[in-house]
Amino acid sequence: MAFSYTNIFLFFFLHQLIIFSNGQNITIKGGYWLWDSGLIALNKIDLTPFSHLFCGFADINSQSNQLILTSPNSFIQFTSIVQQKNPSAKFLLSIGGGGANKTTYGIMATTPNSRKSFIDSSIKLARQLGFHGLDLSWIFPESASDMMNLGILLNEWRIAINTEARNSSKVDLLFTAAVSGSPRVNGSIYPVQSLAKNLDWINLIAYDFYGPNWSPSQTNSHAQLFDPVNYVSGSDGIDQWIQQGVPPQKIVFGIPFYGYAWRLNNTNIHGLRAPAIGKSDVYDDPWMTYAQIRDFIVQHRATTIHDDRIIVTRKILGLVTMIFKLLGLKCLILKAEGCLVIMQWIFQETLIGILFFLMLLHKTYKADGVTQGEIVKKKKKLNRLVIILIPIGALLILILLMFIIWYLRRRQVPKFQELERNKMGSNNKARKSGDNSNLQVFSFDEMKEATNNFSFDNKLGEGGYGPVFEGMLRNGEKIAVKRLSETSSQGLEEFENEVILTAKLQHINLVKVVGFCIENQEKMLIYEYMPNKSLDHYIYNQVRRLVLNWEKRVQIIEGIIQGLLYLQEYSRLTIIHRDIKASNILLDLQMKPKISDFGMARMFKEDEVEANTSRIVGTLGYAPPEYIKQGIYSTKSDVFSFGVLLLQIISGKKNTCFYGPDEQLNLLEYAFEMWRDGKGMEFMDESLDDKTSYCKLLNCMQIALLCVQKNPLDRPTMLEVSNMLKNIANLVIEFPKRPAFSVKEDEESLKKYGLVQEREEVDTATITQLIAR
Repeated sequence: MAFSYTNIFLFFFLHQLIIFSNGQNITIKGGYWLWDSGLIALNKIDLTPFSHLFCGFADINSQSNQLILTSPNSFIQFTSIVQQKNPSAKFLLSIGGGGANKTTYGIMATTPNSRKSFIDSSIKLARQLGFHGLDLSWIFPESASDMMNLGILLNEWRIAINTEARNSSKVDLLFTAAVSGSPRVNGSIYPVQSLAKNLDWINLIAYDFYGPNWSPSQTNSHAQLFDPVNYVSGSDGIDQWIQQGVPPQKIVFGIPFYGYAWRLNNTNIHGLRAPAIGKSDVYDDPWMTYAQIRDFIVQHRATTIHDDRIIVTRKILGLVTMIFKLLGLKCLILKAEGCLVIMQWIFQETLIGILFFLMLLHKTYKADGVTQGEIVKKKKKLNRLVIILIPIGALLILILLMFIIWYLRRRQVPKFQELERNKMGSNNKARKSGDNSNLQVFSFDEMKEATNNFSFDNKLGEGGYGPVFEGMLRNGEKIAVKRLSETSSQGLEEFENEVILTAKLQHINLVKVVGFCIENQEKMLIYEYMPNKSLDHYIYNQVRRLVLNWEKRVQIIEGIIQGLLYLQEYSRLTIIHRDIKASNILLDLQMKPKISDFGMARMFKEDEVEANTSRIVGTLGYAPPEYIKQGIYSTKSDVFSFGVLLLQIISGKKNTCFYGPDEQLNLLEYAFEMWRDGKGMEFMDESLDDKTSYCKLLNCMQIALLCVQKNPLDRPTMLEVSNMLKNIANLVIEFPKRPAFSVKEDEESLKKYGLVQEREEVDTATITQLIAR
């Protein structure tokens, strides 16, 4: 048996195994995704049928024995896409794969230090990337000593996983391994006791039994369920693993979604084990995905021949024969004591050619007790059942759709004022928003259903207002539900304020509010769903920040500016947000920013410049000094907050930490001193070390320092900020003074530090636009 093709992009484990955990039955329906396959984008695949997805492969650094990723961004994007397309799915980081160097893994497993280095780095990386577990795909240990060391590795790995979870108060990482279809490989036996004890389950590679590269002389099925001649099959492998001591409840059966093509000696002899002369040259590789096989059959009108004895299908065309498992309307009968039972697959061509649904029949059958006639009989019964159920199901769906349309229309409330009158009482400010009819009013039961009863798995995060949950409406629209908690520092005023304001504001860089819910003591706001979370999820994380290259950060900076320009300059009323910060900048599927959370926002009339309040709200570190000390807020308040945020975007640094040689400077003062001393690039995020962006980064830093000046009059307007960043008409950017909240006194003059000449060199560079390069 062989497993050497790293470019096979998707090995789907479609399993129907019952695994007992906390007294509950868990169905594993998993699939492997290879980031470097290049055949199809992950976001084009329907991931909803899966409960578990494996992303491969991470590998070992042969010098440090630590885990490495060739393309970290691909793994980050994997977790992001899976969370978006199937939030309930668990995803595991798979290590090794068929292309990994077996010798490197064998050497790593020999000594305690190298094993510890490998184990610790794997757990750390899985946590950093947000994976729910780890999967070892060491394919395959080659000697008895490798097998023994594998058992030791699994023992130590399990202890480390449990210890890390206990110390961090996190849920244990899942722990699995891909193993051969048989417990015996290359004359050695797997450490079965260690596998059964330490792993949550094993993924059985019940395929690649035969292939034209390693068995070229005759055709054969590489993934048959039964083999009455050679006893090399999935069923035989399961029996062997159970006999060795692995419980059926820890076996997951792997089924491939590809086949192999041989070149025949004789066109007229094309059955299983027909004479062949190696691989076909239909494609560059001997393996073919089911989508390729399907297209090949349609294009060449190939004949299909089915063999019930082993449940495979052969496609015949000239001297080419392709052997693969037929996933059609048929029974796959597997022999095991409670491990696997009859499975039925019904597919539609939407997932790499196939979308599958799994159904479990409760009666267990043994493979050697089933005849070809019984299989045919079951097929006919199933066909009759499908013929009956399809029209009934279609009618029920039609009735359901009509009911949903009726219900949605009935639910709409034409006026927001009506809700205010019934739920919030007579509030003058609310009544003024009565012309907004685009908001939907939702019931508590609808939100409970949409968020799966506000389950922890649906929770996206929590702020001062309360928890935010991901949800899905009955029409399939994804939403984010912000639920006011009883202990929230915000209340009805902020809730009402946000509903009113967001109903009035419509801009591509502002988060859209879909509707709200007020029922009994419950108050919820329903937003459009933003799949890539908030900006702080990326810029403060050492791994995820790599997704935000200079080009994407420019896009985010410009989007925030456009959103603030709309609020301050272009909307009918001037809006002061009062809580601009990284966690309130949400990112859509294309990583474009949208300003959110208008609970603290205030409206200005045309003739108003500033206002005063005795109730200080917002976030320390982003609020300007005049607001904190005197309660005065204006458009320059949001300019200050933007300046803080801009420094964070270009540096990746938090404003809750202290910096400098003695760690006594806040973020603003540290940025100023680095800029003043000509060390601005040392302040920047290391991942943005791009010489071509040198001037633009320093420009951003200088503009950000102008925005965080102590005196509001010294700060630019957002329109001036936009012009400076685009360098409209070669504007001369002023030198900033020491920023607000500085510990040290203001210095005399920037000329004292010889800064004028250096800044002139930067400013004379041609920067026509803030464009990433």
